Amino acid sequence: MAGKALTSEQLSHIAERFKALGEPSRLEILQALRQGERTVTEILTATGLGQANASRHLQLLFAAGLVDRRREGPSTWYRLADPDVLKLCELMCGRLEREAAARRKLFA
Repeated sequence: MAGKALTSEQLSHIAERFKALGEPSRLEILQALRQGERTVTEILTATGLGQANASRHLQLLFAAGLVDRRREGPSTWYRLADPDVLKLCELMCGRLEREAAARRKLFA
């Protein structure tokens, strides 16, 4: 895809994914899934989110294709649909660290 112009449809899909990543609670859920598949209860414990709030965010992440889920008895298990989504977070963290370092140099 690099170097190639994207269609309006492709840009729309990308924007939807970024929109799904635009909420800190959803990023916390993705971080909680970094180590692997977890139940909703485990996600609640890891993030401190309430049941209704977490369910809403998980549904949105699922609809955006960022997480997958499976049901096993009464439990629903979630996992990252593609671990590469965390690379976006790592890229942004790297960028923020470089910006902070540049500001420190400027004001040192």
